Amino acid sequence: MAFSEFEIKRYERAANLFIEKNRPPPHVRKELDLSYRIKDQSIEIFELRPRWDNPKEIMESSVAKATYVKRQGIWKIYWQRADLKWHSYQPYPEASSIEEFFDAVEKDSNACFFG
Repeated sequence: MAFSEFEIKRYERAANLFIEKNRPPPHVRKELDLSYRIKDQSIEIFELRPRWDNPKEIMESSVAKATYVKRQGIWKIYWQRADLKWHSYQPYPEASSIEEFFDAVEKDSNACFFG
């Protein structure tokens, strides 16, 4: 089941705060930027860059994902490894709120999200 309109607005607000706080300065954004998407029960953060062999094409590189588990009332936190699969983020695999997820990504204590 997808999020309600109220939930989407709340999550968009939190995501926009995170993005604005962590995206590169304006003069760099043509070469590297940060964005997010909300799909089904997940929020994904990704980087945007021009493709190296075709700069007119923009590539997305996943950074982090949180998936809401309604039954448990938690957000599961994931990061994408070199195998391009999502893996549970250790040592912080769950968050009780979307803000907690964004805090974990920002702290990035194991350098999984931003290297």
